[in-house]
This record gives sequence, C-alpha cells and structure tokens, in this order.
Amino acid sequence: MKYILVIDQGTTSSRAIIFNTSGKVVGQAQQEFRQIYPHPSWVEHNPIDILSSVRSVISTALTEARVKHSELIGMGITNQRETVVMWDKQTGEPIYNAIVWQCRRTMNRCVELEKYKEEIIARTGLKLDSYFSASKIEWLLKNVPKAQELLNSHRLLVGTIDTYLMWQLSGGKIYKTDYTNASRTMLYNIHTLAWDSYLCKLFDIPMEILPEVCPSSYNYGLTDKDILGFEVSISGVAGDQQSALFGQCCFAKGDLKVTYGTGCFLLMNTGDEALVSKNGLITSLGCQTDKKPSYVLEGSVFVGGAVIQWLRDELKIIASASESEKLARSVESTNGVFLVPAFVGLGAPYWNFEAEGLITGITRGTNRAHITRAALEAIAFEVNDVVSAMKKDLGVDILKISVDGGATENNFLLEFQADITNADIVRPKNKEVTALGAFYLAALNLNLFENLEEIKLMNPIERSFIPQMLCEDRDVKLEGWNKAIRKASFK
Repeated sequence: MKYILVIDQGTTSSRAIIFNTSGKVVGQAQQEFRQIYPHPSWVEHNPIDILSSVRSVISTALTEARVKHSELIGMGITNQRETVVMWDKQTGEPIYNAIVWQCRRTMNRCVELEKYKEEIIARTGLKLDSYFSASKIEWLLKNVPKAQELLNSHRLLVGTIDTYLMWQLSGGKIYKTDYTNASRTMLYNIHTLAWDSYLCKLFDIPMEILPEVCPSSYNYGLTDKDILGFEVSISGVAGDQQSALFGQCCFAKGDLKVTYGTGCFLLMNTGDEALVSKNGLITSLGCQTDKKPSYVLEGSVFVGGAVIQWLRDELKIIASASESEKLARSVESTNGVFLVPAFVGLGAPYWNFEAEGLITGITRGTNRAHITRAALEAIAFEVNDVVSAMKKDLGVDILKISVDGGATENNFLLEFQADITNADIVRPKNKEVTALGAFYLAALNLNLFENLEEIKLMNPIERSFIPQMLCEDRDVKLEGWNKAIRKASFK
C-alpha cells in the first residue's frame, strides 16, 4: 500500500494526516504550540516551535498508522496564511519570531499608505490591511537589526509558513511558495503572476529575498533524509482556505464553500476571471494544477464559532458547544432577540472595525435558550451577508454551498443557514477537507488521478440541508438582522 502525508500547519496547532491512495485517513496526530503576545494586538509564534511540532506530528502519525517511510510516495502542505518568518540562509536560524496573520502591529503603517489603496487592490485584489504579509515583512526589515546585516551579505530569506517548512525540511534545497500563499502577501500581482516591483518598492522589500512561486500541484523537490529521516516528494502546497475550497471539489466557476471555525471563511471559485468586488470582498488566487490562473472571491467573518465559545466560557449559559443545538431547538424562535457578535468589529462585507457587539430585542420573557438560538442564527446571518455580496459581484444566484469546519456538526445551524440563504447546504462525508485539498493536489502531481472528475467521486455527500422557510418569513428575519447590524454599527 502507498500513502501520502499531509502537513496541516495551523494557527494554534500542527497536524499530520496520512491518506491512502483512495483518500481515506489512516493515521493522524496533532500538537499545539505557544501563542506569544509581546504587546497588546501583537501576535507571534516561535518558528522553532512550529518546525518542532511539525516534525513531532509526522513521527507520531507514521508510528500510530504503522506506515513505513518507504510506503510514502508524496507530501502535501497546507498552512496558516499571511504569517511570515525571516531567517538566515546560511544557518537556517530565524532572526525573529513569526509575525502571525492576526497581528495588528503595522495597522498605523497601513493608514499612512492609504493613498495607495486603489493601486494595491488593482494589483493584488486585496484591501490595504495589516492582516496581509507586506507590512509585516517591512516591519521586520526596519526593526530587526540582524535583517539588514544578513541582507547586505545576501543571506536573508523570508517567506510564509509553507516556504519556511519546505526550506527547513529539504535542508535548504527548496525555496518556493505556491500561488495561493503568494497572493496573500500583498506583494504578488495576481494578473501577471509575478512579484510586483511597484509594491516591493512601496514597502521597501528587495525582490531578491522573495521565494520562487509555483502552481499548487507541483513537484517542489525532496525532503532531506538527514533532517526528516526519509526522502519524499513535496507535491502539493496551498494556503488553508484555498486548500479547503479544493478539498470541497469546488472546481467550477460559481462553486462556493464556507469553513466554520473560530471565524467563518467563504471562498467562491470565479474561474479564470479576477473579479474586482464592489461589495466588500477581496480577490485571491485559487489552487492551480498548471500555470493557468484560477481566481477566488473571499469574505471573512471575524466571529463564527467563537460566539458559541463565548456563551460557554464567559456567559456560562451552556456547558459545551454541543449543548447549543439542543437548547436552540427547545424554543420555536429567538422571540425577537438578535445577537450581533461584533467582538472585534465586523468583517466582510462591512469592514467596520468600530462596530460593537450587542444583543437586542430582549424582553422579560427572554431566556438562555433564546440567546443561544440567536447566537447560532447570527453565524448564519453573517455568512449570508457575505453570500449576498458574492451574488451581487458574480451576478448569479447561488443554489448550493459546500460546508466544513467544527460547527457543521450542529444540524440546527446548517438548517437555518439553508433557510436564510435559500440555498442547499452540502456537508461531505469526509470533513477533513483542508487536508484533503492538499492530498488531492499532491495526488494529481503524482498522477494518481486522471482528472478532477475522478476526484469528485472520492468524497460523497453525507447530508444536504434543503431550504424550508417561506419567503415572507425569511424577509422578516433579514429585516430584523439588518436593523440589529445598523445598531451595532452606530457611533
């Protein structure tokens, strides 16, 4: 039997998943690592912690699955996006902690560059924001003395997590990234498929320190036997959200997936057309199996499953996340209650960082079941806001949405999502779609599949949720939600 190893390097933990050639998970391991908060709104990771956790989970997964090194035919990598690491080419040592995508230390710098925002959108499809990598790299160059020293001696390297891992696991032989990760740096021109000299100059980042950019399904090179214990071809690489889109088999224009995690990430395949959103969304590159570009529209909801954690940990009105479904079903409605979880402002399509969380419509008869139901409905309302923006940008109706993530275990949430969005919600049998995307990309490069249609047969639908709500009832609920959003946004 032959196997493919996938590294899923996330924001709070690293995972290793081993798939057989039929796409079945035969072994996996997970390890959390430290979150570092040097100052308010600063978020860092120790790159050594990340690398150590990756090597550990690889070893554990192989041991538990009883898979021999010789049985591995390829490796895929999917990773937290936008997070950057800078290191010494000669020693491999990081010169500073990784600056995480959540970090807001360069927010003021982005404000200073406000007059360039339209040019940045035109070239990268992204909003000018400290969320993306460019201002993080600029900060490292200006604030870490070792950076200039290494730059002057041509020893400085910088990259997103995928690049850092490939370089380390290959013993310095692979210095590459893929289109999806490059497109999240705010330095990559998604139309010319090249690092953009104008933007690199704007952020004062030398282009020679940036890695080579390749398709997501590609022979990146071999791991080093002395470092990992075995040689295997790294054959597929993608940022986590684009990997999930690919793992959901959203291969056609208009295909849409939602990942319900701490926040919610919505990505829509727009084919070979780089749509410029007029409705608060951003444009990135999708997974590519060749050099022909594939584009996606993306909208991020800041607070998704986190609102259920808040009910559990702060309000303490539920004991576990799983309890929320039973409690929500114990009442027929929210009894007029709307909850807007704008704990850190509102993301797409509003982009209002001044918005505040609120619960509105409370009466003497409001109880914890109403509030719990309102919290679950809020997740669906937020997702629907982004879906509505995508409909407007694409100019077509959306009839089906593929879903994944921890919150998809909640059937009430998905039933309400179908009702409020008026679209079929499709949950796959194998919910490990982020890792599955990296597996598919690697398998395609290894010629295990002849085409994308063959892949579609590998992860059947476990359940579809069909809209049941009357149009007039949907309109009333949306009117109430929109009223609550206006209240949360009022200053």
